This record gives sequence, C-alpha cells and structure tokens, in this order.
Amino acid sequence: MLKRLLPLALLLLAPVLAQENLLIPTDELTHPPTPARIADLVDRATLQGWGSAVSPLRTAAQQAYETSSGYAPAWYYLYRWSRLLGTPYQKAITEWIKAVEGAGVAHPNMATSYEFRPGSLSAGLTRELQLALLGNPALSEEFFQLLSPVDNAAEVLSVLQKIHRQDAALFGNFPSLALAIAVVYDVPPPPNWPHGQVSAAVLPRKLPAPEQVFGYFARLDRMNGTLQHLNRLPADELKFLVDLVAPLGELDWARKNVPPGLADLGKAYEMIKYRKDRIAANQYSWPGAGYALPVILQQGGICVDQAYFASMVGKAKGIPTIMFRGAGLDGRHAWFGYLDASQKWQLDCGRFAEQKFVVGLAFDPQTWGDINDHELLFITERFRSLPTYKQSVMHAEFAADYLHEGKIDQALKAAREAVNRDRRNLAAWNILLQAQAARSPEPRAREAILREAVLAFQKYPDLEISFSRQLIAVLRERGEKSLAGFEEQRLGTKYQANRSDLGIEQAASTIARSLQEDDMATQIRVFNRVLDTAGRGAATDFYDKVVVPFVLHLATHNQVPGALQALDRARHTLRVEPGSQLESDMAALTVRVKARNIPKKAPGL
Repeated sequence: MLKRLLPLALLLLAPVLAQENLLIPTDELTHPPTPARIADLVDRATLQGWGSAVSPLRTAAQQAYETSSGYAPAWYYLYRWSRLLGTPYQKAITEWIKAVEGAGVAHPNMATSYEFRPGSLSAGLTRELQLALLGNPALSEEFFQLLSPVDNAAEVLSVLQKIHRQDAALFGNFPSLALAIAVVYDVPPPPNWPHGQVSAAVLPRKLPAPEQVFGYFARLDRMNGTLQHLNRLPADELKFLVDLVAPLGELDWARKNVPPGLADLGKAYEMIKYRKDRIAANQYSWPGAGYALPVILQQGGICVDQAYFASMVGKAKGIPTIMFRGAGLDGRHAWFGYLDASQKWQLDCGRFAEQKFVVGLAFDPQTWGDINDHELLFITERFRSLPTYKQSVMHAEFAADYLHEGKIDQALKAAREAVNRDRRNLAAWNILLQAQAARSPEPRAREAILREAVLAFQKYPDLEISFSRQLIAVLRERGEKSLAGFEEQRLGTKYQANRSDLGIEQAASTIARSLQEDDMATQIRVFNRVLDTAGRGAATDFYDKVVVPFVLHLATHNQVPGALQALDRARHTLRVEPGSQLESDMAALTVRVKARNIPKKAPGL
C-alpha cells in the first residue's frame, strides 16, 4: 500500500518542491549527508531531474573541501551521482563511443548502432536503487574510482538495476561484486577472448546473464563454497573473477573434480597433458568439437589450453585469475596468474623462467583492451586500497573539477596535494600538468613537474618512458637539444637488458622524432647512435621496427647508397644467425633497395 501511495505523495509535493531551490546549509556540511537529505535529493530529482541538483551539490562539495570538512568526499560523491544520473542518455552514448574509438578498444562483437532514448541515465532506475547507491559512501567511492570513460555508463547502471531488482538484500551484502559485474558486462567480449586459438563455434564468446552470475557467486560465498571471501575483495580484483566464458555448470564440475586450491592452484595448469604432437603438426588451434573443461582435461592441450583451463578452475573456486599470452619473443606461450591466500597476485604460473624479461599480454575485462604494464604492477601492489591513495584520489577529483570550471589556482593547489599524498596517482600528475599549462605556457614549470613524475614512476617502465618523452619534447621546445638527446639515449639503453621490448619501442620513437625534425645528415647520425646503443645483439623486433622503416625512408628520398650502408651496418650490429629468417629478410630488402622497388610512402616508425 505504501508503494502505491508514494507516486501520489510525490505529485502532491510537486508544487512545493518545484518552488524551492536546492540549498545545502553550511552547517550541514560538517556532517555526512543524512538519509533524509538523500531521500529528498532523490525525490526532487524524480520531479525536476538530476540536472537541477548538479550546481548546488558541486557548490556544497567544494565548500566542504575548502573548509577541510572531514565529510567532503561524501558530499562530493552526491555531486558526482547527480552529474552522472542527470546526463542525457544520448550524450552519454556519444561520449562513450568517442572514448572507445580513442582508446582503440572497439571490436566486432559490439553493436554498430544505438537507438535514441529520451531522458537521462536515471531513467529506468528505481527509487530504491538510487537510495542504495547514494546512501552508501563506500560503494560510491569505489564506483567512481572504478568507472572509466570506456565503460558504457548506461549499461553499467542497467546491470546494477537488474542485480538489485533480483535481490536487494544480497546486493547490499556484495556491492563490490555487483560493481565488478556491471563494468564487465556492460559491453560484450571480443571474438579473440580469452584467446584466439579456439573457434567461436566451439567456444561461444558470450557472457551469461549478469544477475545470474551475481546470484551464483554471492550464494556460493555464503555457503563457504569460495576460497576467497568475495565480500572482502574490491571490484577492481573481482572483475578478474566474473569474466566468465565457461558455463556455470562447468564451474560446478571444476569445484568437484579439480583438486588444486589457493595453496597450489598453479598445479591446475600442469594437470593438462601437453600435446607435443599438435606442436609437431603445427596445430595451434583447438582441433576438437568441444572445449568444455572436462574435455580439455581428458584430451590434453597446448599452453593456451593449459592457461585457459587453470584460469577457469580458479574462477570456479572463487579465485580471481588472469590469463596471459606472451609478447614479442614469447608470442607462442601462455600462462596464468591468481590471487593467493596471502592476498598477493602470483602471475607466473606456467611461465618459463627465461621469459621474465617480457611482460605478458592479458585482457582487462573492464575495457577488453590489454592491461598495460603499469596497471598490472598497480594490481599486484594493491596500494589503491590505502587511505593515503584514496585521499590523493579525492584531491585529484577536486582538482579536475576546479580545472573544468576555470579555477586554475585552486586546481593547481588540489593537484599538488594529490601527488604529495600518493605519488603513484597517475591521474593526479596529468591534472597537475594540465593545470600548470592552463596557468602559463612557460615550459620551465612544466619541465620541473615532468622531472618529478619521471622520478615518481621509476618502478613503472612504461610510465617513466611516457613522462620522459614529454620531458624530451619540452627540452627541445626550450632549445636544449643536447639534454634532450642525452635523455633519449638514457631511455634507449636503460631497458635494453631486462625489457628489450621497451628499449626497441624507445629506439623507434627516437628515430621517428628525428625523421620529423632533423636534416638527413642528422637523421643518419641518430640512427647510427641508436643502432650502436640499443641495437647491439638485437634481432627481428629491432629490425622490423627500427631498421626497415629507416632504410625505406632513405630509399624513398633517393638516398639508396645511404640506405644500403645503413642496412649493412645493421647486419654487423644485430644478431643475425647464418641461415636464419632474419638473414633472409635482410638479403631480400637489399635486393629491393638496389632495384628501387620501394613504395611511394615508406612505412612509418
């Protein structure tokens, strides 16, 4: 009866609420938002739309932040909810598509068009769910730290609604699990997930119903059927549990029939008999008509099948797992990792000892792109649950908001506070750089920040290289070409021994920059220097990404003698084994250059 009377009550209140502008008294900001305040916000939004609450709640959040109220985060997340829920559906979809295209994570299994829907993202969300979301500060904090631009926010909210409608009490007990499912199941998986060596006919790339997966794992945890306590894990780890391609029935089979658990899950990889006969026959794709876990165990497989089997067994037991496929020289191998009993990630299960110098590739189920180097390290270090990091995130959020409003001084102050609280907050460094650029185009201040960032991310090679490249650009802008060259050379040699992939990437970047900015004589000197410092003893990857583009560049500019000389120098510097494919490739390129059989536009570096 109460639910039936609620819409009538709201209609009777409509004239009153419509005449009152939302105003948050200053003294209210010294306390967390009360349930009555949150209910009032939801009811107002039902009548006036969430957009009407954005400005007042932003003002309230900034006042709480500027007065050092301990409850600034709680007011800030109310503001963020109003901004998200008030976003028109069409605008949200347009911005999401742009972000997906910009990040390069679009894939063939995604929809090619989206129908127009009137209204904002709050449409379709029940009052009960909105109260549950806005009334839980910890859930709100986790939600907005987790949400990325390539998450389809409309579908994320839709998934949360399905889960909440199915069992509101269970939703309240496992909010992080619900969030993890929402950011994974908002977009269908790509056709080459979890690996591309089994056909879609044998292993359909289709996620189960999100509310079904939520109920499955939540009830399993309640019955002590999971080896990790799921209500103690954050959503950014649980997303590596819920990315399921094996049917739930196979997970039940795995729990009953595959012994390894938290203490020895790596043994699940070894349970799959390695099929040397398939390797001898160059049969890298699964040859059978079925790819069920019992079938793999019975028939055996190669490394991708071993990694797939072990990772699905882990998920069946309530253990987050990550499946890796090798990169570079390791492109033919696969292994997996899992969250162990000590809450530490073991990422080398099934990996060869000699492969430690290459970081494997793995899907991020939230974006369906590859997890980058630093994100993988961030996951293993688990620092994002620390109070200091959460404080850093909050300062960075306010910095971004100030910057958006054109409040440059406040943005700079908040961003500086963010990086001081935790120097691993990547977003904070980027906001600090943006705020500094907005204050002054003078490059010296930007250079100082970039030098700080390079030091802050020395443990994370891809981030160190990224900020170093920005630093090199600033040095060149200031006319400090010698310093810029020194920094380029330092990067080129630093990772040569233990991360050849990054060393080659930096070498290619150095040559590409030279081709754009330098005269021909300088380009050749830069190539020779890079070859001597980063190419000595290198092989195919360096040849493909550095030597070939440079040789073709010279040839297309009528510098055939120089191209042949560069190729000959590379032949004596790289590791070219007699009779190898690399030796054959170099000989073929020599013939092409001499015959001037060169495309009009050489491949870019």
